Amino acid sequence: MATTADFRVGMVIKFNGELHRIDEFIHRTPGNLRAFVQAKLRNLRNGRVTENRFRSGETVEEVRVDQKEFQYLYHDGASYQFMDKESYEQIPVDEKILGEGAKFLKEGETVQLMLVEGAVIGAEIPFNVHLKVVETVPGVKGDTATGATKPATVETGATVNVPLFINEGDVIKVDTRTGEYLERVKN
Repeated sequence: MATTADFRVGMVIKFNGELHRIDEFIHRTPGNLRAFVQAKLRNLRNGRVTENRFRSGETVEEVRVDQKEFQYLYHDGASYQFMDKESYEQIPVDEKILGEGAKFLKEGETVQLMLVEGAVIGAEIPFNVHLKVVETVPGVKGDTATGATKPATVETGATVNVPLFINEGDVIKVDTRTGEYLERVKN
């Protein structure tokens, strides 16, 4: 058991029967009233963020989360298959756990999976990935002057808005959190 004095960003607690991660918290002492801790909690099952007020010194159940490196193998239509880099054991991971960044995963990519009692509750996908453009409208000389963009399909099948000068076969850097084009990668 932990108290509100032990709160830290990223800590996982069991609250209302479900696992929540503390995204932020602040200790408040309003005038002559009792002190309390205001915390933003992210539900690890559905991703919903809620704010909750805890009495100062209130006990909560801290959950131990193991982080392990896994290698992404393939997507079988229903789930994403990962392999433990140490034991070579394969496990399926639901798309809801991986989030929007899953569409930028390339085979062989290393991902940090968060496990509680053997069950996957979260994933840390690399923030930036290098992907090859497989389909887009050809660029024309002089297209670098404006800030206009065009859609491009990358090797994972995801669509990214890229500048007009990007051509098929170019390798680009993509932010997996936002799905935005960052830069063209030099070979």
